[in-house]
Amino acid sequence: MNDQNNNDAIKAERLNRYEERQQNRLDRYEALADKATVKSTVLATRSNQMVECIPFGQPVLVGHHSEKRDRNFRSKIHSIMGKSVQEMKKAEYYQNKADSVGKGGISSDDPNAIEKLKSKLEKLQQAQELMKKANKLIKKFPEHNARLEGLIELGFSEEKAIDVLNPKYGSIGFASYSLQNNNAEINRLKKRIAELQTLENRTSNEVENDLYKYTECKIENRCMFIFDGKPTEEIRQILKSNGFKWSPSRGAWVRQLNANGIYASKRVISLIDQL
Repeated sequence: MNDQNNNDAIKAERLNRYEERQQNRLDRYEALADKATVKSTVLATRSNQMVECIPFGQPVLVGHHSEKRDRNFRSKIHSIMGKSVQEMKKAEYYQNKADSVGKGGISSDDPNAIEKLKSKLEKLQQAQELMKKANKLIKKFPEHNARLEGLIELGFSEEKAIDVLNPKYGSIGFASYSLQNNNAEINRLKKRIAELQTLENRTSNEVENDLYKYTECKIENRCMFIFDGKPTEEIRQILKSNGFKWSPSRGAWVRQLNANGIYASKRVISLIDQL
């Protein structure tokens, strides 16, 4: 019971940290979008003010003593407006990133990742069986109406059944590549679920000596190297080359806690210990 309570407490804390990271990511992208929008507006205003300095419709006075200065001035206007457009594109990029937070795939950071992946796997397996049954039924009955009724009995909507029997491209039914691709995704999800379950049940590893402390934090879902001070350039290069990044909020060099992260951590420990 104590172990179960402890696991529940860890999962709850992981969920809190995951939601906090998601919110921080959202806030960061929105702040970057706002900053770029302000820059774009300032640059556009400046460019328009410069344009107003040129008499309406006045061309470059070729041969006049002001020609070079005028061309440089117009070129500067064009450059500033170009920068304004780039900042606006940057604002759109970061806003799209903000809008996508929490709407992508299933993150391994999500404490409920295993449950979500199992649910997704179950739906794919059901779809695989349904496609197989549909192809078998289509092969068995040559008549259109019998096929249509059979597909509806299998659980297809009438609209979907008609689409299956009247494809825009290819032959009637589900193509072999559709079954192959779906099966490949099923196998990928099974492998990922198994890896996450192995990590979930694995005893966290810790190493501590005079130079560093290494820990596998399930709450943060990170492999973490902690140093008393700033590590040497050589050690920093070892960490960076193995995918670790400095995290100011954690005061540690971190990488996601997964099979690759654990393998990289072992390599880092070996390389540092050889110094």
